[in-house]
Amino acid sequence: MAAYPPEPFRIKMVEPIRQISPEAREKALKNAGYNVFSLKAEDIFIDLLTDSGTGAMSHQQWAAMLSGDESYAGARSFYRLQTAVQEIFGFKYFVPAHQGRAAENILSAVLVKPGQFIPSNMHFDTTDANIRARGGRPINLVIDEAFDPANQHPFKGNMDIAKLKKFILKTGPENIPFGMLTITNNAGGGQPVSLENIKAVSDTYHEYNIPFYIDAARYAENAYFIKMREPGFQNFSVKEITRKIFSLVDGMTMSAKKDAIVNIGGLLCLNDESVFQNIKNELILREGFPTYGGLAGRDLDAMAVGLYEGLEEDYLEYRLGQTAYLATGLNNSGIPTIQPPGGHAVYVDAASVLPHIPQGEFPGQALTVELYREGAIRGCEIGSVMFALPDPDTGEMVYPKLELLRLAIPRRTYTQSHMDFVIASFASIKERATLIRGYKFTYAPQLLRHFTAQFEPIK
Repeated sequence: MAAYPPEPFRIKMVEPIRQISPEAREKALKNAGYNVFSLKAEDIFIDLLTDSGTGAMSHQQWAAMLSGDESYAGARSFYRLQTAVQEIFGFKYFVPAHQGRAAENILSAVLVKPGQFIPSNMHFDTTDANIRARGGRPINLVIDEAFDPANQHPFKGNMDIAKLKKFILKTGPENIPFGMLTITNNAGGGQPVSLENIKAVSDTYHEYNIPFYIDAARYAENAYFIKMREPGFQNFSVKEITRKIFSLVDGMTMSAKKDAIVNIGGLLCLNDESVFQNIKNELILREGFPTYGGLAGRDLDAMAVGLYEGLEEDYLEYRLGQTAYLATGLNNSGIPTIQPPGGHAVYVDAASVLPHIPQGEFPGQALTVELYREGAIRGCEIGSVMFALPDPDTGEMVYPKLELLRLAIPRRTYTQSHMDFVIASFASIKERATLIRGYKFTYAPQLLRHFTAQFEPIK
């Protein structure tokens, strides 16, 4: 069993949680259409649905919020955030947004035209949907090792450079308005990308004059993985590695609700002044004036502090250690997970836990429902509910290569005993796994269907 790391903080405020009865949980599932997104938060005991905006802010962040300047334009809070963004990332221009998908929407609105293609290692759900909503085609070109859950490759988020070059030549660089890379790779198990690979991706995009943007939601965790796993970087600070990463790119989108440890907020950063002018115009239409971007001044101040705190190495050591502890405990209980453990979440291989459930009956969703049924624990399906879509050319349903249940750990929120309870709950589920059945849709929207879809059990 991996050692549980001591928290590099002490708890100053608590929030009560409760575990409702099995009968109440069954009723809640039925009322929610067996979609855990539709459950009431008060009916959740341990909430591992997402690490986005669900962490605990520090006393310094709460203190910074009291300094928030709520001026509509040119607030002091904006300039404090600007200092942090430029010092950490080094971009010439940026705008705040209310969260990462807003930044993705603005970037897609400005740059994506119908029929164009945007490659990445693996786009996550909102990036994928924002590109599709503008008529674009998101393309995933991650290395093949990413689809082998047991493979111990240290950087399974890496882009396959040969695939990328082949795709650019086949598609034509004129049909690719920008290229992307997601760090860490959320859709593929929270797996990191090496700095060597980031440079190779940068060189490839720039060889064909394609602007390079990073989805940087979990950039700090990725930088810490580089420090721990990539030869030659052990003596570099996470902040130094971060600057090396972003010196290779033309821009980034970021949900600050992850590695900036805030409850709301996002960033869109870049170096191209002409594109920046168009982004500001789009931002004013959708989010607000460029110096507040849909956020209160106090939120900007909390983000400025959180960007620095997210780079603290004792925190990152604890963060990744907590994830490894949960993964090891599950593995020791006979529950397979994506290996090696990622940064922000543990990804259970639902297809292996429930091999009798075909993809069209959503094994990841079935395991997600069963986890709530067992322990009032909420996770998130990352499989055919989220990513199976008809091919736009043939209409044939294309299923993802992985059927996962993600257990995303909120930052600075849960303790070792909470992780132990999750492990014990999975051990109980494993004993009756062959009795679990799949689900079918009773309602599903065209895009981002996992948020609001409704299901019923297959009898």
